[in-house]
Amino acid sequence: VDIHSAMTPVSQKCQLDVLIFVLFIVPMWSSKMFRCYNDQELQAAADRKLRTHYLRPTEAPRSTARSSSYSCPLELYKTPLSDEQRDRSLSPWRFVTHIKEDHFPSTYVGAQCLCSGCIQLKDNKMIEDYDYNSVPIVQNRVFLKKELCDDKKTYRLRPVNVEVAVGCTCVRPQSS
Repeated sequence: VDIHSAMTPVSQKCQLDVLIFVLFIVPMWSSKMFRCYNDQELQAAADRKLRTHYLRPTEAPRSTARSSSYSCPLELYKTPLSDEQRDRSLSPWRFVTHIKEDHFPSTYVGAQCLCSGCIQLKDNKMIEDYDYNSVPIVQNRVFLKKELCDDKKTYRLRPVNVEVAVGCTCVRPQSS
């Protein structure tokens, strides 16, 4: 049975209307979604898109590190407990500022585990126990990547997912 001969004129008209709609709307939608911006428009466009289309994470903590040496902070566990989760965890972390120049936002804060193992109490002494592993907890966040348009003078903003560490947790090692 030929499917086209079984269709009524009304259903054929509906199909044609849908096809025309798709042919006109998709190019307009995609051109607006990936429109090109000059340098002056770029930051405002990125701010607008991030504010209206993508959920932004809560503000990062004020005390962050750029890059410096660090070690597992066993001494923290000899003093009264801190209010900060990252300082009380069996897998403590610090926040580090990351820079991605061709992304909006161009800086973000991610967690960095301070221990390879996990902090445990053994024989009334705090130790780093390597029978367990400290691993980052990651979250996908949407950033807008700045890409050069065909005219080589303007830029489009393409949404990309970036894995961002938001904390660390203690796990049993993977068995091979």
